[in-house]
Amino acid sequence: MRNHNFIDLLHASIQSSIQDQDIQQALQTIQTFKAADIADLLTQLPIESSQILLVNLPARAYVFSYLKPDQQIKLAKVIPWATLAEIIGEMPSDKRVDIFKQLNSEQQNILLPALAQAKREDIRQLASYVEGTAGAIMSSEYATLKPNMTVLEAIKMLRLEAPDTETIYLAYVLDAARKLLGVISLKELILAQEQDCIQDLMTTDLIFSTVDTHQDEVVKKIARYDLLALPIVDEQGFMVGIVTHDDAMDVANDEATEDFLKASAVETSRKLSLKTAPIILLYQKRVFWLVILVFGSLLSGIGISHFEDIIAANIVLVFFLPLLVGSGGNAGSQSATLMVRALATGDVQVKDWFYLLGRESLVALCLGGTMAFAVSILGYVRGDSMIAMVLALSMLGIVLLGCLIGMSLPFILNHLKLDPASASAPLVTSICDATGVVVYLFIASQLLTGVSG
Repeated sequence: MRNHNFIDLLHASIQSSIQDQDIQQALQTIQTFKAADIADLLTQLPIESSQILLVNLPARAYVFSYLKPDQQIKLAKVIPWATLAEIIGEMPSDKRVDIFKQLNSEQQNILLPALAQAKREDIRQLASYVEGTAGAIMSSEYATLKPNMTVLEAIKMLRLEAPDTETIYLAYVLDAARKLLGVISLKELILAQEQDCIQDLMTTDLIFSTVDTHQDEVVKKIARYDLLALPIVDEQGFMVGIVTHDDAMDVANDEATEDFLKASAVETSRKLSLKTAPIILLYQKRVFWLVILVFGSLLSGIGISHFEDIIAANIVLVFFLPLLVGSGGNAGSQSATLMVRALATGDVQVKDWFYLLGRESLVALCLGGTMAFAVSILGYVRGDSMIAMVLALSMLGIVLLGCLIGMSLPFILNHLKLDPASASAPLVTSICDATGVVVYLFIASQLLTGVSG
């Protein structure tokens, strides 16, 4: 938001104004700031100062919507309920229901009666949709027109609706029963003749989703067709809301964060903040997978113990063990990352597995061959020609298996209706490590035992 010295001076100035009960001076200090910057500033102030500043802001609802959920809850506990109801009532419908869902049942029961009936019913309706669906992320505030309107009448209607709608760039044409008939853009209205009829101008080739569509599909549809907003209808085809492009971006960001955490074997939570989360929470989010992977790593130890004799006879094998198994894990992690990304974007589907298996095998053989050549040189320098051959064959086999495991695991999880992002890098690495140990020592036992015999 500016440099640290400026921020420190700003904090001191605002705190001093609030302590002197000169709220207008504090507001004047930040009057040129953007809402997002004011929200950041409130987060860094003591909660009492944040509350005083927020309730006196002209655009308090707009600023409040930019705050992170944990900060919203903190402020909700100290803001008088009547004032909180006013702020929440001024927020867009989708933001309003988000904060409502974070409150406990007692707080919800206090808040609802303080809201206007229309907004109260709107919150209840939006809160009833299943999390992760279009209904749970949509806004119920959108511009509507009638099909028999003229362009002049439509523009007058949009002027009236604009203050209470999420966007007026797109207006949705509904019949008397609120069934979606078409859509028309503000640009089309401005360019049309005033006497033209809306039903002659509207687009009837509609792109929409239903309330129970998964939010990932909504995001993909908005991105694919480059939409400013996507209309949402119920089972009967009656329009109930829109998902705007910025809301889709928020969902995409949340999904990316969730996938990133899964890829790092961290239990997911979209509200997880590394900066503010309690130590015990960070511990809980990470300990489960780490303990599981510890026991998974025992497979490598079992493999090593099975080939103790060949290791004792050729101690040089131990020198190259971390190099080989690490290469398999790295190759597997690369393949898993690429495949999770491809599945998430819809670039590939489960039916493509056999085709991709062949392609990945060719790529893995090329990668493994290159790495085999490099490691065989080290093997010859460190040992002899047989050690070099063991390393070359092992590297080729380990990289091939690693790539195939990394590619296949997301497919398997997706087929089982599980999240492919759970094919995390640590999980793939643990599996590849165990298989790498077995492959390496098995090849060594076959080639080196034969020579010694």
